[in-house]
Amino acid sequence: MSDPTYTPPKIWSFDAENGGKFANINRPTAGARFDKTLPRGKHPFQLHSMATPNGVKVSVMFEELLEAGISAAEYDAYPINIGDGDQFGSGFVDINPNSKIPALIDTTTTPETRIFESGSILVYLAEKFEAFIPKDPAGRTECMNWLFWQMGSAPFLGGGFGHFYAYAPEKYQYPIDRYAMEVKRQLDVLDKQLANNKYIAGDDYTIADMAIWPWYGALVRNVVYQAAEFLQTQEYTHVVRWANDIAARPAVKRGLMVNRTWGEPDEQVPERHSPADFEGKI
Repeated sequence: MSDPTYTPPKIWSFDAENGGKFANINRPTAGARFDKTLPRGKHPFQLHSMATPNGVKVSVMFEELLEAGISAAEYDAYPINIGDGDQFGSGFVDINPNSKIPALIDTTTTPETRIFESGSILVYLAEKFEAFIPKDPAGRTECMNWLFWQMGSAPFLGGGFGHFYAYAPEKYQYPIDRYAMEVKRQLDVLDKQLANNKYIAGDDYTIADMAIWPWYGALVRNVVYQAAEFLQTQEYTHVVRWANDIAARPAVKRGLMVNRTWGEPDEQVPERHSPADFEGKI
């Protein structure tokens, strides 16, 4: 076990044996580590992702667009196994130099457009198809307020609380208490907002919900970190109501399966190329 009285050295150095989940792929450098060409399908959009919360945001968005009858949003989705380091292949790094999922190519533009960062992808698709984002300036601003809230807040939930509570090689009270307090504060922010609103940004379902739900909806439904009892998430009754409402949406159920390679077979659609891929699974 690490020394709890650890004093940082004058100059930090990389320790490849620092333990914890994903330690085998973590490095302090960017860029491709090996050559690998990404597969390509026939549809306008090519998604390379994994069914983690950030990946689910985009697969849900695509499925919601298709559910709304926007056939131009057809897409192919290919899995990127971040545990195996697929995100460091040259083809993926060409789309996202930050080597994080999800990454998307829009083949309908000349030249083709690469889009990375989940929030950026949601905005790109919402604006391209004029869907799930308010058209009036005040409504759009409120939607963007909450989208950016998620982008700034989720690292405290995932890289902070989730890491130290579920993934760190040692459990120490200070980081767990610190991040648990912050996550509960964030849940309280959401609960107060949802007390007077059906959805995050108001009466309409938007990309703000699609961004926040995969993280905070999963937390209160005990899908990630198995920490619902520890955090007493049932206290946030408005968040729980909202989380369950969104979980019941058909497009969300499909989006959760895309690029999923774990769990029960009927929960997985590792590659998605057409609606037929979901047959017998819902």
